[in-house]
Amino acid sequence: MTCDNDSQALARFVRRSVVHMTSRGKSSHVGSCLSIADILAVLYSGVLNVDPADPEDAGRDFFILSKGHAGAAVYATLAGRGFFDPAKLDQHYQNGSLMSGHVSHKGIAGVEVSTGSLGQGLSLGAGIALASRLDGHSRRVVVLMSDGECDEGSVWEAAMFAAHFRLSRLMAVIDYNKLQSLTGTEQTIGLEPFEDKWRAFGWEVRRCDGHDHAALAGTLGKPAAGDRPVVVICDTTKGKGVSFMENSVLWHYRAASEDELAQALRELDVR
Repeated sequence: MTCDNDSQALARFVRRSVVHMTSRGKSSHVGSCLSIADILAVLYSGVLNVDPADPEDAGRDFFILSKGHAGAAVYATLAGRGFFDPAKLDQHYQNGSLMSGHVSHKGIAGVEVSTGSLGQGLSLGAGIALASRLDGHSRRVVVLMSDGECDEGSVWEAAMFAAHFRLSRLMAVIDYNKLQSLTGTEQTIGLEPFEDKWRAFGWEVRRCDGHDHAALAGTLGKPAAGDRPVVVICDTTKGKGVSFMENSVLWHYRAASEDELAQALRELDVR
């Protein structure tokens, strides 16, 4: 199955795939995957300049999943868009598989970099954006981050770097589901006032519903208004689409049993 440029169909494919993949492999982070399914679907259905038939095209845009633990969602997105055969998703988290739990670029068409250690993706994106400018490329570089990783000092170092060098082709997209690791983001290290912090660091700030495809397309697809990097804060729900996974820290870690998988798929079928 490939979903061409139908973002709604791609999001459904991603959600169904990740609950299968994580249940089969007994892997973690299904909630984190479900919260970004709509963002990924919109990015790969027309916002990003990427070609499944030529993943190494020199003029392509770059996408980096900084929250690498949600790698299953990226693998499913790429498979749904035709970068590789969706049947390969069955290999996720299996012994010897190239599809590790945290996203890996090794042998996976469409994945630019391997990630997993939080707080590093924005630095990678800023470096790529600056190098692209020096090489005369006008590509966009989009970095999808978690809210919890914004506790990391390296994020704010990268934010200062990007603003200093006026990297207007760099976009940070934050999955603001407001849960991390063991509890809520505000109970861990408060992020608010989140928008004001990014503005103070010299970024153009946008905010939207991270599950509204029309809002996402308009917000993610719009170029920078000036010469500043752009951050899009997406309000999302962890575990979106499966009632018993939504807003639950539990599903940061556990995989669905056979009965839970069946229930999840039933709910996704009517979504």
